[in-house]
Amino acid sequence: MTRLKDRVMALAGWRRALVAVALGIAATGALPPLHLAPLLIVAFSGLVWLIDGSAKGRAAFAIGWWFGFGHFATGIYWIGIALLTDPERFAWLVAPAVLAMSAVLALFPALAAMVARLCAPGVSRVLGLALAWVLAEWLRGQIFTGFPWNLIGTAWVFSESMIQTAAYGGVFGLSLITVAAAAAPSTATGGRWMPTLVAAALLVGLWGAGAARLGAYPAGDTVAGVRLRLVQANVAQHHKWQPELREALFRRHLALTLADGFADITHVVWPETAIPYFIANDGARRQLIAAATPKGGALISGALRGIDKTESTPQQIFNSLHGFDHEGRVVATYDKAHLVPFGEYMPLRNILAIEKLTYGKTDFTAGPGPRSLTVPGLPSFSALICYESIFPAAVTEPGNRPGFLLNITNDAWFGISSGPYQHFASARLRAVEQGLPLVRSANTGISAVVDAQGRVTARLGLALEGVLDAGLPRALDAPTPYARWGDLWLLALAVVGGLLLLRRKRISA
Repeated sequence: MTRLKDRVMALAGWRRALVAVALGIAATGALPPLHLAPLLIVAFSGLVWLIDGSAKGRAAFAIGWWFGFGHFATGIYWIGIALLTDPERFAWLVAPAVLAMSAVLALFPALAAMVARLCAPGVSRVLGLALAWVLAEWLRGQIFTGFPWNLIGTAWVFSESMIQTAAYGGVFGLSLITVAAAAAPSTATGGRWMPTLVAAALLVGLWGAGAARLGAYPAGDTVAGVRLRLVQANVAQHHKWQPELREALFRRHLALTLADGFADITHVVWPETAIPYFIANDGARRQLIAAATPKGGALISGALRGIDKTESTPQQIFNSLHGFDHEGRVVATYDKAHLVPFGEYMPLRNILAIEKLTYGKTDFTAGPGPRSLTVPGLPSFSALICYESIFPAAVTEPGNRPGFLLNITNDAWFGISSGPYQHFASARLRAVEQGLPLVRSANTGISAVVDAQGRVTARLGLALEGVLDAGLPRALDAPTPYARWGDLWLLALAVVGGLLLLRRKRISA
């Protein structure tokens, strides 16, 4: 280990940058769908050694940037696939978009590496890197409208026991523990194995505590009188908005809904924009929906919603969710609040002469934020449209806890790539964090039902057409610690870490 550390620390020039990129790629390998968790040890222990070999903070910043660039370029490559849904307009943007976004996101690991360089070598640097990394993840979810995708804590979704930690510290708590444990072997030189052994014991202890928590909440407890049908029509993105195909695709959803077993269903869920019409103003098609809605129950679907232009306001279009009763009446509506920049609206529209990626030239209008909705026969639910499910502390209405989370999405944009797996992994952690079951209907998959402990009770895989029939798991009786306090613990830890750094600088001076 000592010889390996010395060789890594001695790297210079392009070799040093290349190794950093390779380590960032290794970190991606631990995330969904591969889940090669041991690669995190290689990635973060190697990153610590590169930081150790940085003569100044500027050099550590550079090495963190190269690490982040490799990590994000391989983790979000599916952005290019989304652009290829309309190749005539956007194919030229594939490489520039992936590289540019990776370069910007790499600034966050760069900041973490620079902060870690301020800490004393050894255990202090390992802990400093872990805390700085997680704070950078949190910051990444806040600025530039936020993009908390592929947080390191999602590496654990393959283990139901390990993700129970999210009920207390959220995904950021998982990230903190994971980075610290993965970087601990960097100190195992000269026979100093104690930090590594402590890190291993911590992980085993968390696994054991998670297994005990799962045992305290046996699987299979469902809401009486509710039987869900999630419809996954598997509509290709380049077909979705073609005028000549809209009616056929709408009727495909109706046919799947009414397929064998419909008599036992109480509630139906269609994915994001499954209805390609302004359905609230379309009485004829709402009657078709009424025929596909169980009596006493409801059909919930993504749809567009429009408000006509007036003398004082421009036309507004919303990416919405509607709940229909068995007479076809709209009984609940939610408008997506966290819109995707460049996809659903164009930032800097007066400067960038580029059209938004989604259908139509008009930008979507954002809704007011998380809401608890009710439809006949169901507990209240918090609607999350598409990537609204990746924001840990912004999935429920403050002071109005729902009975479950409902995520409708259209991951056809990502094709058959790692994107849908990463998206589902993130949404699944929201269930553990909140102590609420998750119902997820995705156009091309992955559709699933997840209980309040993060266990997948039913699932329909990627690129399949069909329906998923399942019961609705029960929510926990009380909110989890994370649901109560959110990320306050992280901000408090950041203050403590900052004070310790200031104290060390004064002592060094």
